[in-house]
Amino acid sequence: MSLQPHIQLSKEMTGARYALLPGDPQRVDRIVNFLDNPQRLGQNREFRAARGWYQGIEILVLSTGIGGPSTAIAIEELRQIGVTTLIRIGSCGALQDNLALGDVIIAHAAVMDDGTSRTYAPAGYPACADPLLTWELVAQARQMNIPAACGLVRSHDSFYTDREAELDAQWSARGVLGADMESAALMTIGALRGLRTASLLNVVVAHNGCLDSSINDYVQQEALCQQGEERQITLALRAIYSASQQGGL
Repeated sequence: MSLQPHIQLSKEMTGARYALLPGDPQRVDRIVNFLDNPQRLGQNREFRAARGWYQGIEILVLSTGIGGPSTAIAIEELRQIGVTTLIRIGSCGALQDNLALGDVIIAHAAVMDDGTSRTYAPAGYPACADPLLTWELVAQARQMNIPAACGLVRSHDSFYTDREAELDAQWSARGVLGADMESAALMTIGALRGLRTASLLNVVVAHNGCLDSSINDYVQQEALCQQGEERQITLALRAIYSASQQGGL
């Protein structure tokens, strides 16, 4: 059995072609509650892995940790064991006033404001999600009647810079919906490696709220943000099932 060096998974351990990628290892445990016959596969560093089945489809769940570098490792090693479709189940800060805590952003593309994406491709390279997978997510969101916005996000490398307010205002004025640290890397590497990728982001920081106060709001409104996470998970699973039934994935 040949284990991948960082995620510590092999083709013998899972035959999944579909993977959900939260950043937080603890979110893996919550995601598998939505799956039949959940099985913990192990953990190495930030990479916690589990699997289960949704409507008869094997789903692998793997945490990526924070940021592009560890996300890139996860993507590259998942590809080596046969995964072809990856959906990020992440969180973000909103860059538009009309987005509330618990709303879901379906990112169709990402600004490459991170180092990892630009290690793989020049800054002018478009970091785009798979169009079919994104369309399925939008269609399922409409059917579920959940508050979801489809648009651009910005991926970056630090929450704590001296220019954060300036950068947020700059990208907000250009119509970017939210900011995270992983989507651009996922989309860029996915496109270069022939993988289908998409990113679902749960809004956990309100626009124009300072980070500390918004985190306090997150604690106070835990149920609202938990609902957003549950919507993400259900949305991703339904999109995978729908597309697979149509032969699209």
